[in-house]
Amino acid sequence: MTEQRPPLTQKQRMGIDRVDMPEQDADLRSTNFREVNLGLTYQLAMLEAERCLLCPKPYCIDGCPVRVNIPRFIKLLREGDLPGAAESLLDDNALPCVTGRVCPQETQCEGVCLRAKKGKSVAIGALERYVADWAQTHSSGLSHSSPSQTGRRVAVVGSGPAGLTAAGELIKHGHDVTIFEAFHAPGGVLIYGIPEFRLPKDIVQAEVDRLVEAGVKIEPNSIIGKTFTLPELREQFDAVFLAVGAGLPVFMNVPGENLKGVYSANEYLTRVNLMGAWTDDADTPVLKGQRVVVVGGGNVAMDAVRTSRRMGADEATIVYRRGHDELPARVEEVHHAEQEGIRFEFQVAPVEVLGSDDGWVSGLRCLRMELGEPDASGRRRPIPIEGSEFTILCDMVVVAIGTRSNPLLTSTAPELEINEWGYIVADEHGMTSMPGVFAGGDIVRGAATVILAMGDGKRAAGAIDSWLRGVWPPVAPEPETPKRPERPERPERPERPARPERPVAKAPEPVAVAVGHDQLENGSAPD
Repeated sequence: MTEQRPPLTQKQRMGIDRVDMPEQDADLRSTNFREVNLGLTYQLAMLEAERCLLCPKPYCIDGCPVRVNIPRFIKLLREGDLPGAAESLLDDNALPCVTGRVCPQETQCEGVCLRAKKGKSVAIGALERYVADWAQTHSSGLSHSSPSQTGRRVAVVGSGPAGLTAAGELIKHGHDVTIFEAFHAPGGVLIYGIPEFRLPKDIVQAEVDRLVEAGVKIEPNSIIGKTFTLPELREQFDAVFLAVGAGLPVFMNVPGENLKGVYSANEYLTRVNLMGAWTDDADTPVLKGQRVVVVGGGNVAMDAVRTSRRMGADEATIVYRRGHDELPARVEEVHHAEQEGIRFEFQVAPVEVLGSDDGWVSGLRCLRMELGEPDASGRRRPIPIEGSEFTILCDMVVVAIGTRSNPLLTSTAPELEINEWGYIVADEHGMTSMPGVFAGGDIVRGAATVILAMGDGKRAAGAIDSWLRGVWPPVAPEPETPKRPERPERPERPERPARPERPVAKAPEPVAVAVGHDQLENGSAPD
């Protein structure tokens, strides 16, 4: 019988250094599409789990948009209870294998970890990935609940992170859920936007398969706005959740942008990722530039430029109008790009795409910039430097400067309120101007991250459940932006004056049930 060791003291835990994520060698990985980060071994995961202080006030939970009980699954992990850790994680998070790979934990749960005050935070994302990957290969040994069925039907439009999360939560409440997806395969931005080397497609498919096994139905090749209109869909279902993303590409609006060899990042990544153009036997064509320039500085730009490198580009360059410190991409992604030989041109703005006589890209004419005072985004505003024009020779340009809403769905439902930018207007519960129609993710908030879309999906699912049960508005909704708890606790504040009453949509008649346990998503959003 193995002798049980006494638990470590907090001082001993503080003395453990954060483990490093094993990864492919940079020179090797820049020539293949295999996953860059290889995942923690059992020994590394157990060592990292010992670093968690199990704080009485776990700020990490408040920093997580889907409110994963992080201390609970880490405690179970370090106790050796992997099934318990997996069940805890899956109860809180519909897509843990995804978030363990692409979630920006450094600005969320890890960003508020108390350990970061005196060193490095706990590697929460790496531990989440370890437990989630273990769960995928040991699903038969995990408990599965069978909630009582409510008889209510919910349509989810879009199978990206917001849609899949909402579907996973709603099925746990006992509702009948059908996802309508515009593409031939589910996953949305997870399969067409994020490259294989960051998020393998078999991982996404396994997450989708788990939801299907739980009872979620998926209707591919269904474009809401063409196959069905939104009012038609609403007539067939008790509630609808819109999670169609915001994937209409934004271009630079400079001369030469219509030349052959200019891609939007959406098209380029979709051809390579969803349609498999990186494989030798792919039917979908894609240009394989030798000198590729990607315009932009977010995660989508990093995905595109690193993809072009793997597609054989001798020179792969990022052109960004601000400096290194202002890059919106994750630090890890920038670091990996630098390791892989990506060239960065900072404080540079394109003014014209140059072309050959036969209409193909031959270069990108640019201006040097200097940084002035911060603009509305909080970053320093780029100011052109007179007389600083220069040309970058290239044979392919990928534009990755953002996306906006696609009017395909909203144009078929004039009663659906949208704002001046074309995004759907929803209240704090996710309810739109159409009673029983909810919305979340990029189509409401604009291009954002996978985890923020998932947070929207989870909150909306709770609100939809309340609506279907006749409890409206929902009781004690989660705050949209989790905040760190105040210390010390403040005395009770006087009650605020009551707000003027607003007209409230009438919920359907309540149903008595027992509560059980746990369209294109076309936003090419940074993840």
